[in-house]
Amino acid sequence: MSVKYTVNERGNPLKPDQPKKWYANAKSTGDVTLRVLGKAIAVRSTVNPADTQAVLVALTEVLTEYLAEGKIVRMGDFGSFQISLGSEGAETEEKFNTSLIKTKKVAFRPGVDLKEMLNNLKFEKV
Repeated sequence: MSVKYTVNERGNPLKPDQPKKWYANAKSTGDVTLRVLGKAIAVRSTVNPADTQAVLVALTEVLTEYLAEGKIVRMGDFGSFQISLGSEGAETEEKFNTSLIKTKKVAFRPGVDLKEMLNNLKFEKV
């Protein structure tokens, strides 16, 4: 199996005089819902699909709570989740306030298994 991609021409907005270049964009082949994940996990274990789905729903709730507390959630070889911020700069520490925080994201850092998968990916242009 391979990851599908297309290529798109884009210019550098910081250097509009430079020639445009072509860049790869991964193309999705569909979605997988929490229900489908639950069933797929159940097939690989002795847990029934309803219980597996209940655990995944609870995991989502608990993950959200811990991230909101500012914790890094480490999930073994799967990877870790953490809140990431982007802000405008202030001239001094005293002049900094929360209105300067412009972006909030959940950062995911893949663990061993996902890094290995990424290293072994194959690609197919569509």
